Amino acid sequence: MPDLSRRRRLLVLAICCMSLLIVSLDNTVLNVALPSMQRELGASVSGMQWTIDAYTLVLASLLMLAGSTADRLGRRRIFLVGLVVFAFGSLLCSLAPSLAWLVGFRMVQAVGGSMLNPVAMSIITNTFTDPRERARAIGVWGGVVGISMAAGPVIGGLLVQSVGWRSIFWINVPIGALAVFLTLRYVPESRAPRPRRVDPVGQLLVIAVLGSLMYAIIEAPSVGWASPRILSFVVMALVSLAALIGYERRRTEPLIDLRFFHSAPFSGATVVAVCAFASLGGFLFVNTLYLQNIRGLSALEAGLYLLPMAGMTLVCAPLSGRLVGSIGPRLPLLLAGTAMGASGLLFAAFDAQSTDALLSTGYVLFGIGFGLVNAPITNTAVSGMPRAQAGVAAAVASTSRQVGQSLGVAVIGAVLAGGAHAAATADQFLAAGRTAWWIIAGCGAAVLLLGAVTTGRWARETARHTAALFEDDHAGRQPADARP
Repeated sequence: MPDLSRRRRLLVLAICCMSLLIVSLDNTVLNVALPSMQRELGASVSGMQWTIDAYTLVLASLLMLAGSTADRLGRRRIFLVGLVVFAFGSLLCSLAPSLAWLVGFRMVQAVGGSMLNPVAMSIITNTFTDPRERARAIGVWGGVVGISMAAGPVIGGLLVQSVGWRSIFWINVPIGALAVFLTLRYVPESRAPRPRRVDPVGQLLVIAVLGSLMYAIIEAPSVGWASPRILSFVVMALVSLAALIGYERRRTEPLIDLRFFHSAPFSGATVVAVCAFASLGGFLFVNTLYLQNIRGLSALEAGLYLLPMAGMTLVCAPLSGRLVGSIGPRLPLLLAGTAMGASGLLFAAFDAQSTDALLSTGYVLFGIGFGLVNAPITNTAVSGMPRAQAGVAAAVASTSRQVGQSLGVAVIGAVLAGGAHAAATADQFLAAGRTAWWIIAGCGAAVLLLGAVTTGRWARETARHTAALFEDDHAGRQPADARP
């Protein structure tokens, strides 16, 4: 990638953030629309789970393929294809005649979305080469999530209440078109010097692991955990995971380079991403159903109730980026885990739904925690890894986020469906919701513990050792006369 002026670099960052905005906005807007979609399409709780998880599953399954493909064919080219497919999939979603069609069109959307976030992060990583400048850019990137969370519930509520839930997909089309125009004009093309080969077997095994696991979790409440169908999908997930690990260890250029996980900070960031985004997925899912189905609020009123959480995410995300750039990821991770865990505990042990003051306090705490956690995840995932493989490293972090969100929606939805039977009464819902909040509190505690363990001196030493593995590998592939 050629050297760019500061103004051009900032413009590239803005364009990449635009892609994150439409993907993140789509998710937060969709959550507010779930009860309206449920009523119009006659869907169950598991049906609502599939409208979210069909998207996140496809996204998680294809992110690493998109990252490596972009490294090979050109990051700008794949980014443009992703924008077009995502906008087209959004248009199809707005026309869906039934739940089954909507789930299918959400999968089309996800194919495009898989080409956006990891590729955009790879473009940012290769554009901002100075570590401090890159950390600040990643902080801005994380702040866009806060913007989408702040704007999404209100925009979604307004659209659902005035036009209908189908209109939530329309907003992606003009934003996507503008992003295409700006990308063609301002974003330079870049490729990895030595991109990875395509790994179709590994890709199919990833799909098998994630798809079978999520199917088992989502459908188990309705058919029973001991049913032959659910057990067969659990076995399929375990066998596919074992096959994936065994196969990837033998490949010279695997889809998932397991050496990345020799680094404690990288492994920690991966698990933190799963826990944090599982909390987010569960938080949005349970609160959307609670506010509209139990409290009887409109979509707009529910969106306004979520503003304290979204607003704190908006404030804390760029602050976290600056903290990571100046003092490292340890403090933001510790604060994030504490705040998210405290939020879950407030609902699980102290019935935060009982008063608006406690409810808002719980939302504020969760917003602080989630706002602080995103920047250290991304920075740790790409720092210390070879810039030539930035697309793959960023894709692993993005995949972890989507896997976490899928798990959060699947597990929390299964708890609600099993304990409340589609939330027949307020008491049943609140009883099931208490279990869900304990799970969210546990995820916060995991973020706190991992933040403490994977940011110390021992962890940094493992990161240096992992970087040396890649350097040795690169030197081993150079011609003898090219080595120093």
